[in-house]
Amino acid sequence: MKLKEITKNFTIAISNEENDVLKKLDGIMPLYSFEERDQVVIENLIRKSLVSKVLHKGVILVVPNTQESS
Repeated sequence: MKLKEITKNFTIAISNEENDVLKKLDGIMPLYSFEERDQVVIENLIRKSLVSKVLHKGVILVVPNTQESS
């Protein structure tokens, strides 16, 4: 059995608040552009691997991870 077959129906539970913040993420955005509460929610999404955090030229950027469809 392939890993792709095992993880095909794998879902990550997210709250309504996390979903709302995830929808606000439109491409690569600086973390400081979000309100303090949204930054905390984004940190939770990073822990769940739904968002990636990148340091670029001293600025922390966040980008939503895409879900591959096959």
